[in-house]
Amino acid sequence: MQKFQILSSMVIVTGLLLSACGSTIPTPAAMMDKSSATPDTMMSQVSATPEAMMDKPSATPDTMMSQSSATPDTMMAEPSATPDTMMAKPSATPEAMMAAPGWYGVALTDASSGAPFSIAALKGKVVLVEMMAQWCSNCKLQQAQIKALNEKLGMSNDFVSISLDVDPNENAADLKKYVASTGFDWIHAIPSKDVIREIAKLYTNEFLNPTSTPVLIIDRQGNAHPLPFGIKSADDLFKVADQYLKAGM
Repeated sequence: MQKFQILSSMVIVTGLLLSACGSTIPTPAAMMDKSSATPDTMMSQVSATPEAMMDKPSATPDTMMSQSSATPDTMMAEPSATPDTMMAKPSATPEAMMAAPGWYGVALTDASSGAPFSIAALKGKVVLVEMMAQWCSNCKLQQAQIKALNEKLGMSNDFVSISLDVDPNENAADLKKYVASTGFDWIHAIPSKDVIREIAKLYTNEFLNPTSTPVLIIDRQGNAHPLPFGIKSADDLFKVADQYLKAGM
């Protein structure tokens, strides 16, 4: 009886020891079931992959181009002046920048009619201005060509002929008689000394020498074009006058 009890106790103790060891020592299978990382599980971790990295909102060449920084196109859209806009500004033209000569605005008197006039008042027309003297034979030859020119142009309201007597010893009364006797029936006038001086300054002293038959053409914009010295034929004068007449049409 005593032996049986001793054996029973040993069996119980052994069972307890075995059960205790079984609950704490992992088996190979259990070890394989642990959550430790395997090569596959390591790949499935949250670490970034090349694809995942490409999905990040980091800037790409395309997104960088879409930024608000100025591109060549947006820069061109800026309101800065371009050659075209600069050209569109109301800047002065060479003709507008050139001030009209002072003698244009001086009041003169038509010797035949007594009517006042000025070159400035004739702006928009083509004006022939001749410097002459009553005693000058070359002047009469040149004036004959001017008369032929006027006849060739007909009754043109856009063309005016003026002869200025630049001899300081001649007067308006004698000039009126001269016009009546020669039939040179366009405007003749005696310019003031100031006008004579300005003409010499602008176009050289030769314009005060009647025998050189000085003539200039003033275009519609008021620009003076001196012609060569010497007698000019009606045909030559017509070519020049017609050029400026057509330029303003």
